[in-house]
Amino acid sequence: MTRISTGMLYQQSLSAMQSKQASLARTQNELTTGKKLLTAKDDPVGAGAAVTLDRSKAELERFGKNADAVGHRLNMQESALTQAGDLLGRIQVLAVQAGNGTLSDGDRQAIASEVQSLRDGLFDIANTADGTGRYLFGGTQDGGAPFIRHQGVVSYGGDQTQRRVEIAPEMFVSDALPGSELFLRVPTGSGGLDARAAAANSGSGKIGGFSLNDSNAWNGDTYRIEFDADGAYVAFDDDGARIADGVYVAGDAISIGGVAITLTGEPAAGDVFEIGPSRTADIFSTIDDLVHALTTPATTDAQKAAQQNALQASIRNISSAEGHFIDARAAGGAQLSALDSAADLRGAFDLNIQTTLSGMRDLDYVEAISRFSLEKVALDAAQLSFVQMQRNSLFDLLR
Repeated sequence: MTRISTGMLYQQSLSAMQSKQASLARTQNELTTGKKLLTAKDDPVGAGAAVTLDRSKAELERFGKNADAVGHRLNMQESALTQAGDLLGRIQVLAVQAGNGTLSDGDRQAIASEVQSLRDGLFDIANTADGTGRYLFGGTQDGGAPFIRHQGVVSYGGDQTQRRVEIAPEMFVSDALPGSELFLRVPTGSGGLDARAAAANSGSGKIGGFSLNDSNAWNGDTYRIEFDADGAYVAFDDDGARIADGVYVAGDAISIGGVAITLTGEPAAGDVFEIGPSRTADIFSTIDDLVHALTTPATTDAQKAAQQNALQASIRNISSAEGHFIDARAAGGAQLSALDSAADLRGAFDLNIQTTLSGMRDLDYVEAISRFSLEKVALDAAQLSFVQMQRNSLFDLLR
């Protein structure tokens, strides 16, 4: 049997008012913050999902920072390679100018001085810093200058690793190229083929040109052409096997195993010429070879031929280096394009996350205001009921 007392009625009324006041306060807090999910206990499942989305959003922000950092370095690489290409273009012009047979040794010495200055500028570009205390072309060993010059010889102190940076979920781009790839492994020759005159040649024979005539017939060997008296020559392959012979005619191509080389001048007995696949050389040595050719006096026909062969080799190799830097710029441009695509992808992901989070957390003001009004009316009614109840007493029923 339930006993009804004045205290019990008071307690029930107070509990009802406190409950309605709590509901009204919560709704008021929602209206103030604009959020319907104030604490995890409001919706444990929704709160857990929101935390997961927050982490995804933070990860997108991290990807954005990665993209900004690598984009800065790739843009700096583009600028550095553009400058390097301009320097090589100027060196190429000077090398062609130096090939003019009417120039004096003094003229070539003046050209050599400018080439040396340009080489120093290229060395500075190779040691470009990215503005954050790291060097651009050092690979992962980028805490110090990657290139060192000692007694005129340039060496590389970085590594050959190219970083891969995540800039969007499962989307990576490559950082700046290591200097070993850019400046030390530069193809020589032209079109994958190169020709060389032996340094010990004593005749006036010069390389006029070379070409690949039949890629199916050429097996990638380097062919060695040795001259005898009266222009007779014998050609050998990499294994030393004799593969061709003939008599030299100035200006006529010597065709061997799918490749051809054209010589001018008069090769002497014992002179040697080679034709084969392109090699790689560091760009600084290539420029040093050009400087050496420019500063070496040439008075005899043999010396003049050697100088011309060296100058023509430098022209070919520097032209190949220009193409090498252009290819590197194209590769960097592809990475920059990928950064733009990743930015669009991150933006789409971020919009989806924001939309989902808004649905979980953001308040529907129309619904909340209506609820607030109803809860206020309910609280007012509870308060009025309490006031009315206070005016009554069980003792009144006993009278």
